[in-house]
Amino acid sequence: MRLNKTTRTLLIGANIWYFGEGMMGPLFAVFAEKVGGDILDITWAWATYLVITGMVYIVVGRLINNKPYQAKVMVAGYAMNAALTFCYLFVGSPWQLFMVQAGLGIAEAIGTPAWDALYARNLDEEMDAYAWGLSAGQSQIVTGLAFAAGGLITHFISFEALFVTMGTVQACAALVTARLLKDMPA
Repeated sequence: MRLNKTTRTLLIGANIWYFGEGMMGPLFAVFAEKVGGDILDITWAWATYLVITGMVYIVVGRLINNKPYQAKVMVAGYAMNAALTFCYLFVGSPWQLFMVQAGLGIAEAIGTPAWDALYARNLDEEMDAYAWGLSAGQSQIVTGLAFAAGGLITHFISFEALFVTMGTVQACAALVTARLLKDMPA
């Protein structure tokens, strides 16, 4: 299967994003406990993220449906995600963790429907199942590698180093996907 330039850029950007996002992985519970959270706080923070993400996915999907500015929306979601990841550096309480999680849920929900639409529009119809398998498979592989890297960074350095690394990687994902803006309509 030969991928066009847009599809390659989308996959590269998404894989970079998955790497940055995936570094936290199972460390989320350890970090939540570090800032004073207990099992219920961890549960509520993660539930907050998932519910907000789900609701905003639906709203954003509706708002950008068939719109020419989907690439801009996607890049904005990636950039917002990177900025909010740096906010972990300032989290000192469960309440602040809830706020960062809510923001990250919104950021993901801004970028993902646009990514999905752009990816679907740029697929070779003869290889669509393979292309979606490639997308999902790569995200799982990259996230698994990111879990390992995040654990190493946190174990040998600190959570602060982890958050700076995550935010920097996610900013790179935003920059990579921003290359699509020159090729997409306003």
